[in-house]
Amino acid sequence: MTRLVWLRNDLRVADNPALHAALDDGPAVALFLHSPAQWRAHDEAPCKVDYRLRTLAALAGDLERLGVPLLVREVASWSEAPAALAAVCQRWTVTAVEANAEYGVDEQRRDAAVAEALESAGVAWRLHLDQTLLPPGSVLTRGGGYFKVFGQFRRVCLERLRTAPPVCRPVPAAQRRPAIPSDPLPHTAEGFAPPNAILRADWPAGEAAARERLQAFADSALEDYDSGRDLPAEDGTSRLSAPLAVGAVSVRQCLHAALAANVGELDSGGSGPRTWIDELLWREFYRHVLVGYPRVSMHRAFRPETEALPWRRAPDELLAWQEGRTGIPLVDAAMRQLAATGWMHNRLRMVAAMFLSKNLLIDWREGERHFMRHLIDGDLASNNGGWQWSASTGTDAVPYFRMFNPVSQARRFDAQGRFLRTWLPELKDCRDPHWPSAAERRAVGYPAPLVDLKESRERVLAAFRDLPRRPAGQA
Repeated sequence: MTRLVWLRNDLRVADNPALHAALDDGPAVALFLHSPAQWRAHDEAPCKVDYRLRTLAALAGDLERLGVPLLVREVASWSEAPAALAAVCQRWTVTAVEANAEYGVDEQRRDAAVAEALESAGVAWRLHLDQTLLPPGSVLTRGGGYFKVFGQFRRVCLERLRTAPPVCRPVPAAQRRPAIPSDPLPHTAEGFAPPNAILRADWPAGEAAARERLQAFADSALEDYDSGRDLPAEDGTSRLSAPLAVGAVSVRQCLHAALAANVGELDSGGSGPRTWIDELLWREFYRHVLVGYPRVSMHRAFRPETEALPWRRAPDELLAWQEGRTGIPLVDAAMRQLAATGWMHNRLRMVAAMFLSKNLLIDWREGERHFMRHLIDGDLASNNGGWQWSASTGTDAVPYFRMFNPVSQARRFDAQGRFLRTWLPELKDCRDPHWPSAAERRAVGYPAPLVDLKESRERVLAAFRDLPRRPAGQA
């Protein structure tokens, strides 16, 4: 009576609900579906795919120590997942498949098809809560709908978490290894060029590295997180978004680390831990939004009326933004950081997103896609939520008339220009790297601004003011 745990974006052995369930009723065997074509269809970045496969390799050793064989099957797309799982179940006489729930539209359709195929084969199918602290559908308004405003969602979540905080389960006990051979692991994926050695070294993969990073952050940066997280030249963020994206660490482990540093308090105590808990709840919020409003994972705006915005088709300007050649120093430095490291500081993600969608009036979906194709921590819910927030098309979106001025942001959060000079070395000798003079730009070959910030602000404000009224009853 073998149990199969289907590993997806949950590549760890500690606090893995599906793995625990399989081992509780074992013997258990693990399965990973290698699907480069599907990852390309979802615009995943080469550095993220490499990070996932390196994390899988580390996990294979951890599973071996638990006596759990790891099988690997390649599928061209998720439409082949039902047949692949059914074949594995038949080959190894599997009676039940355990998996952790995922929430995008494609993921839910895939899992529904798998459930149907397994039911036809007489194999039980069980999904477990993992990616969120609370089940989507359990945090609702008084009217029974999904929340559209983060503040209200946060309040209900905190009430629930105070009453019943989630439990973190330790590494499960090892089992007697079944006579099932493990498969060779994929170390590359067709169509994804491996990143350079420097990027790999900056992002050590695997559960042990993720837990070490979590502990180091809790010990050294969490206390001042509320202020340090806004300074792009400082190491003030957790940098746990990549491990969270592939499941090398769980959101529950992150919450418990924050609680331990904050004497068990959720929304009182230290401002650093409180602020990080809020960031974990933003991540939670966007996953609940995926379930409650599935159109956001189908390239559609949460606010339907914003689909009428007159987005500009400006391929040269889009390319200049992608390559860090807009002539706006903070935007260019952020985009160069992304290209070189597979990561961008969170405040700069908002600055870069607002510049593209508002100052350039280019469709936010172009930016969402570019970020996904380059981010090592690319995550559908968080990336889409952040882009729609910045573009004022989404749930709980920033009012359209509020825009980050990238020059003011640079002067406020990179006052000495350290971040700018790191990523724009041509500006290192400029008197004011936040906004070089025309003569300085010409002398070092740095471009003139792509747009006038004041005029482009007026253009996007007019575009929003001219939108048709929201139809009654629509979000």
